[in-house]
Amino acid sequence: MGLTKSFSPDQFHRALESWQWLGVEDKSPIFTSLFGDVFFQSRDGFWLLDTLEATLTRPWASTGELRATLGTTDGQDRFLLAGLAASAERQGIIPTAAQVYGFKIAPVLGGKIGIGNVEAIDFVVSLNILGQLHEQVRNLPPGTRISEFTIQTDS
Repeated sequence: MGLTKSFSPDQFHRALESWQWLGVEDKSPIFTSLFGDVFFQSRDGFWLLDTLEATLTRPWASTGELRATLGTTDGQDRFLLAGLAASAERQGIIPTAAQVYGFKIAPVLGGKIGIGNVEAIDFVVSLNILGQLHEQVRNLPPGTRISEFTIQTDS
């Protein structure tokens, strides 16, 4: 089982539209985890958009560092959620070429990070919705009860 996926420039562009608030625009997406976390390259290194935490970090300065990290079991579990992906595959949840694993109820809305909450979902839709959700809740105080949110669609 491969632990990363590639998407077209158009798919990345549409998926990342709702993440501009986090500063992704000057970075080039190169691949994703099976859960849709996006790995970017820029002049100063390699970046990760963590869609669970809504963070953009630069953990690696070089290709060698990135490969070394993702070549370890710990790196695969931390950055690719390899264990959860393997469990999903064993349960028969297998994303198509245009899909990634996602959560039926997003963890940012209180969903559990576990196999019972995993589904295959379109990459563009998943990432775009998560970007919108995180932007809407990012300035709320911890513990705020979320009763409503809106999702923007292309019309």
